[in-house]
Amino acid sequence: MSIACLMLPLLYRRWENQKKKIIDDQKSFVHIIENTRDFLYYFQVYPKREFKYLSPSAEHFFGEGSIERAFKNSDIPFIEIHPDDYHILEKKVKGELNFDESIVQRWLDKNGEYRYFEEYATPIYKNGTLVAIQGVLRNIDDKIQLEKELQYQISHDSLTGIYNREYFDYKFEQFDQTSNIPIAILICDLDELKYMNDHFGHKEGDWIIMETARLLNQFSSDMVTVARLGGDEFALILEHSTEKTAKELIDQIIMEFINYNETSKREIKLSIGFSFEENSLGNMTTIFSKADKNMYQAKKRNKNRISEVKHLRYPI
Repeated sequence: MSIACLMLPLLYRRWENQKKKIIDDQKSFVHIIENTRDFLYYFQVYPKREFKYLSPSAEHFFGEGSIERAFKNSDIPFIEIHPDDYHILEKKVKGELNFDESIVQRWLDKNGEYRYFEEYATPIYKNGTLVAIQGVLRNIDDKIQLEKELQYQISHDSLTGIYNREYFDYKFEQFDQTSNIPIAILICDLDELKYMNDHFGHKEGDWIIMETARLLNQFSSDMVTVARLGGDEFALILEHSTEKTAKELIDQIIMEFINYNETSKREIKLSIGFSFEENSLGNMTTIFSKADKNMYQAKKRNKNRISEVKHLRYPI
């Protein structure tokens, strides 16, 4: 008994210290949750949809009073989500998503701009029924912007800013192996660029390449991809094309360069060849080879007698 009486104060102090540590840890955890830029939520979906918790950091993105509005109106997430992401939210509250993967969505912020958020969510079931979703969201605008910049660099030519050979090859493979559509390929090659480089320097040659890219890129659209294949060679892919529309586009390109040369101090000389097929699937290599061959035929006809772009010819 004497030993127990002596040990009791010691045990009590130890218990008090442990209790204080637990309380301090809880306060620290709550402080982290409430002050981080990430925010947590608990959203009940059954028997009715309503927020049960939203961490204060949510107001950093959605503005003062946004949490109170969300508690009053559980439809706020469905109102302020980007229209293209609405189906994601619907599937989430129905438990139809793969919750082992992150969920990317866009919501309107306090300034009326859509912001990207990456979410890790956990469905909560009771007796086999989905009753709630809980999760943590993090703003990933910087990540998305970086991905866009990297994708742009991967797919665009550094000198001209138009699509590069890698992107052309991606489209080429798509129509050769996956999508079967009527398609035409135009191959455009600058004439006398080596002469310009040798006599006036590579800066002059680069300027001609950039101007050619700019002029050709005026004809780009959802159905027309303009790319620099490398050096002085460019290519255009015409999706859902016809032979007639391909020839019409060549005429438009020729007229554009004629008009340019009439007002520019520097003349741009170009040879164009094209090929068309009703079916792209398995035929892209043949289409490209024919267009390339036709371009060289045009170049031979133009050799030693081109003084203006109006002398451009293309095989029919």
